[in-house]
Amino acid sequence: MSLEWFDRVSGELQDHLQSICEKYDRNGSMIVERGSKHPRIEFYTELDDNERDYFSTLFFDPNNEEFYMESFEPDLGQISKVILSDIEDIVDAVHENFHDYLEDDEDDADYEYDMDMDDDNDDLYDPDGEDSDIYEIDVDWETPEVTAYIQDNEVEVTYQFGIVQETGDGVLKRINRIRTADDDLIKDETNFIFSKEEASTIIAMIASHMDSLSEME
Repeated sequence: MSLEWFDRVSGELQDHLQSICEKYDRNGSMIVERGSKHPRIEFYTELDDNERDYFSTLFFDPNNEEFYMESFEPDLGQISKVILSDIEDIVDAVHENFHDYLEDDEDDADYEYDMDMDDDNDDLYDPDGEDSDIYEIDVDWETPEVTAYIQDNEVEVTYQFGIVQETGDGVLKRINRIRTADDDLIKDETNFIFSKEEASTIIAMIASHMDSLSEME
């Protein structure tokens, strides 16, 4: 399993990241994690309080020597995997994620966005295009839905833990159900994917600050 392709892309992405972030007067950085089963590159900007605001994660499958990104499809209730076949697709995908991040950060402000790799490439990344492939990620759910909070049959929050079959990463699914005054049921589902190395850090951070948390009302 060679990481030569991974290292090459990592080096090129740093230059492109600096270029796009400077255009919007942002300090963009990235973290390269080579030790995981599927190495990854995480992209973020520095906030005023020195906190990191992550906007994109790029994974690498060393067995197939291919890069991919993961996203949650709320309409399908599934995690999708987008394979990026070459450096142009990778840069376009990261740039699009940064563009979406800016729109969210600026309350949907109208940005004109240029994601050129060079003068001949001015197309936005299209996940349905010929150079990419989207398919669902298989998750082995290790637990049933566990109720974490319930109030008067109006609000219910449940969690479910699973393992991504291909990567071995953990998945924590949170489902928030709210019943309105008109007896309509609103369901909101989010998924958080994390590696084994991240899990121990997350557990330790939560455990050390449990006393500071307030109960739901």
